[in-house]
Amino acid sequence: MNYSEDNTSNQWDEDYDMDYELIGPCFHQKNTSVELVVGPYVHSIICILGFVGNGLVIVTYAFYKRTKSMTDVYLLNVAVADLLFVASLPLIVYNELSSWSMGPVACKLLRGSYSVNLYGGMLLLACISADRYVAIVQARRSFGRRSLPYSRLICTAVWSAALLLSVPTFCFYNWYEPSHSREAFMYGEEETNRTSGPPHYVCEFQFADNATAWRTKVAVPSTQLAVGFFLPLLVMVVCYSAVVATLLRAKSFQRHKAVRVVLAVVVVFVVCHLPYNLTLLYETADMFQLRTCEESDILQTAKTVTQTVAYLHCCLNPVLYAFVGVKFRNHFKRIVLDLCCLGKKYIAPRRFSRVTSEIYVSTRRSVDGSSENGSSFTM
Repeated sequence: MNYSEDNTSNQWDEDYDMDYELIGPCFHQKNTSVELVVGPYVHSIICILGFVGNGLVIVTYAFYKRTKSMTDVYLLNVAVADLLFVASLPLIVYNELSSWSMGPVACKLLRGSYSVNLYGGMLLLACISADRYVAIVQARRSFGRRSLPYSRLICTAVWSAALLLSVPTFCFYNWYEPSHSREAFMYGEEETNRTSGPPHYVCEFQFADNATAWRTKVAVPSTQLAVGFFLPLLVMVVCYSAVVATLLRAKSFQRHKAVRVVLAVVVVFVVCHLPYNLTLLYETADMFQLRTCEESDILQTAKTVTQTVAYLHCCLNPVLYAFVGVKFRNHFKRIVLDLCCLGKKYIAPRRFSRVTSEIYVSTRRSVDGSSENGSSFTM
């Protein structure tokens, strides 16, 4: 073999090696470090606060206050959506930390329920804004528009829309072992796969072809941005702007106090959800562009942090929409008093049980005398 043939052979070997060079995936070390703190600790705090706050709202409507207005129906449904969300969140975190050990059924149910509660909660917040607009700005013409059957019909439509919007999540989220979790070694025409440890499963989007993957990966976050953030934000800004303008024309102290409540509702919504949705918008717009591992790691870390901030909103909803009302705070005091009385009844010595029972009954009678008129979300 002459020199030129030898050079050609070496060049062919180099090209062969380059064609079959295996490039490992990005491991996102920064994001992993953040998730190890956010997952077990921060999310646990969010779950506890969200469970207590939204649980109190549901208990109040179940045992102490009847749903008498459209706003009450909306508040109850928002509390249910937030409670289901915080109930599924620890299961999602546990599965992500343990390689989705609960299997494929839990993968679809947890991801799907997360999506349903996300859309349902956001759309219900928009409904509350519209209801406040009708009750305050269109007060003279609001009679008949805010009936209980009408509010239940709207809530049914909201939950149906949330379920319909979550169909892609139920369909395309799958439990599988990604190919990069195994080490592949090539030798000639033989391929050997060896695992470096136990199988690592994920619960992510999985598609049969590239066309479906492209459409779904663009459509799902775009729908979440449009329906899950920008639509509620637009409704809130339009409705609450008219509400604030109407309240400012009134000279009552309570009316001006209500303006601060309205502004707090909008500001908290924007502060909690805007950072995450801007990050999601950037990720969607730049989805099919090549990124370095460092850029991808920074983006995933920002997404994890901003998503956690968005989760905080489910803890603040009971405070912003329910506990700001005087009547709802009175019901909350009744719950605390009843729990204290029940605790004394069963923990105190038996000779004091009759006295405790009399205190419990008298407390219930004295507090039950409060007026039940009006809505919990008073302005």
